Formats: sequence, structure tokens, C-alpha cells
Amino acid sequence: MADAVTVLVGTTKGAFLLRSDAGRAGWSLTGPHCDGWPINHVIGDAATGRMWAAGGNDWYGAGVWRSTDGGATWALSLLANGKMDAFLAADPGMAVYVGRGPAPPAPFTGAVEAIWSLGLSGGLSGGVLYVGAKPAALYESRDGGESWAGVTALNEHPTREEWHPGGAGLVLHTIVGDPGDAAKLWVGVSAAGVFATEDGGASWERRNRLSNEGAVDHGHDQAHDGQAHDGHELGHCVHNMVRAAGGGDLMYQQNHHGVFRSQDGGRSWQEITAGLPSGFGFPIAVDPEDARRVWTFPLNGDTQGRFPPGASAAVWRTEDGGESWAAMTEGLPVKDCFFTVLRQAMAVDRASPTGVYFGTNSGSVFASRDRGAHWDEIARHLPTVLSVETVTA
Repeated sequence: MADAVTVLVGTTKGAFLLRSDAGRAGWSLTGPHCDGWPINHVIGDAATGRMWAAGGNDWYGAGVWRSTDGGATWALSLLANGKMDAFLAADPGMAVYVGRGPAPPAPFTGAVEAIWSLGLSGGLSGGVLYVGAKPAALYESRDGGESWAGVTALNEHPTREEWHPGGAGLVLHTIVGDPGDAAKLWVGVSAAGVFATEDGGASWERRNRLSNEGAVDHGHDQAHDGQAHDGHELGHCVHNMVRAAGGGDLMYQQNHHGVFRSQDGGRSWQEITAGLPSGFGFPIAVDPEDARRVWTFPLNGDTQGRFPPGASAAVWRTEDGGESWAAMTEGLPVKDCFFTVLRQAMAVDRASPTGVYFGTNSGSVFASRDRGAHWDEIARHLPTVLSVETVTA
């Protein structure tokens, strides 16, 4: 029997869960979960049924919602208080009206505005749960998300004063773990680039170097991310990053200025943008069954509207690690399409053949059961989709 898949969707008005039948043909929707919070990222663990949803803003505060029953119920771990807590404390009548008082003081109030990303290192059993914050910082939990501590070596990195905000501010938005080695972790910061640890977070190396092969001049990056480049570094505004399954150090990155591949864990990067209609885009995904099969969703450019080139939606796929690319369009809106797919809004499942999913800022979720060859819209009219992840039963 084919695998059933749950698609975890983070939106501006809560988390939603899309559950498939065994053939991934029929889908049912639940939500919004997490009290309607803006949810930037949702992840889950198939073995235990546990899920985590991260988000917040100035009003709600910053926190991580967690579920131990497959998303039926959720509890909040608050990392920072928001303006709502001060409002409820100052107006007892309003607290009665909304049915709750202010939350107790949270440990990182004043230091954290929102949580942007989640990641597991080493798998849940014996591993660590991480979150990335705005302003850019990394926090870890060793009790499944109930309590949190800052990762000091990264948060106080010697290059910290050089980190500059991207368009959404200074955020730590991408966390990539190694299921086989909890000591390894990679993170992406806009706009400071890629950082990696191989000792469980005790030390961090900045990994933005271009490989010598095909190095290009990225001096034009300076206007965006405030960093000078001499042709030996890629743009520091990394948008998303993935690691190929099966061990090894093969990684892919969608940057503000192109798509890149690293065969040495990010120590050096080779540009593989040639063949794509644009170097600009946000998400990237790699097939767990084939490390050379990768998908991305190009947009027309930073200042040109951030919609598909020619207003024609297409997921672009490579079968050879970025040496060549082909557009996958069947079932997608190929005319008058102006939506955006954000950095965390594309994912793959663990079924066979591999399924691919993406969400749009117009509230749709699209799915392919055949590695991108054909697409179906499995949800529409949701709030703005901020993230898409999957759990395969």
C-alpha cells in the first residue's frame, strides 16, 4: 500500500494540516491550529506523532507550539512576551472579555521578536530541537520544546557585527541537521550567509566561499546585503538550503543571486544557475531518493514583482545536480500568475515516487505525486502560506 502523507502548512493565521489517503489522491484539511498565531514554520516527527509550530510577532510574542498527538491539541512554549500581554495586564476588563490574562514573563523578552524556523539534529531520539529567531539567533531545546536555551557560540559569533538584515530583517531562517550525527548542524542567516558546526554548537564556521571553478563576480550583491564581495564569496543573503540524504556532504542553496551546489558541506559553493530563467527565488528541495534531483521555484527578480517569470508558474527540476534544468508546468497556472512561493514553502515527502509540495502567498497548496511531472491544487483560499513541510506515515 502506498504511503499516506501529512502536509504541515504554516500561514499568517495559524497552522493547517492536510492529510492524504493512502494513494495521495484525496486530501482533508484541519485548522487553523495554534490560536491563529502567525506560524512561520511547522515540522513533525513521523515516528512519534509529535509536531512543532514556530511563529509570533510583536503582538503575540515569540514562541513554539507543540503537539504530542498528531496535531489534535497544541501547547505553547513562550520565548518572548508580546504587546498583547502588556495590554491584558493593563486592562483587566479586556482580559475577562477575551477569556485569558497576560502570559507569565517569558525568558527572552526583549531579545526575540519572532521564531522563524525549526530543525532537528540527530533525529528526535537523542537529538536536539532548534529554533531560529528574529533578530537572528539560535536556541535549543533538549526536552522536546518545553524549555529553551541560547546557543551562545553562534549568537555571539565574532562576525556578529558584520551581519546585515535582508528584506525581512535579520533572521535565522534555515536549520539543516544531520540525522546520523547530532553534532552537525548548518544554519542560514539573511544576510550573513551559511554557518556550520560539527561539535554540537560549541564552535561555528562561516561557509560562504565560492569554489574556484566557475567563480563569478558578485560585487553587485553589496547594494542588497551590505557586504563587499571580491569574486571569492557568494552573496551573503542565503534564502534556503538543503542537504542531500544518505550521508555525505552534498548540499544545495537558493541564494538571493543564484542557485549553488556544495560537495563539501558548504565549505565551497559552485553556481548552478545556468539554465534557469532567473537566479532569484526562495525555496529549494532535494529528492531523498536521488541526491542529484533538485527542485526550485524561480521568480522574476527582487525589484520586478517577485512573481514567476512571464507570469507563468513553473517548478524547475534538475536530474543531474544542476548541470541542466527543465520546467515542470502541467497542472500549474501558466498564464497571468503573480503569486510568490516563499523560502520555506516547498517540501518533499518520503513516499515513492517522491512527492513534491509548495504553497503560495495567495493561499494555495500544490502537490505532485510524480516528482513534479504533474501538479494538483490540494488546497486553496488559505491565508498566506509561509511554510510547507511533510510527514510520511
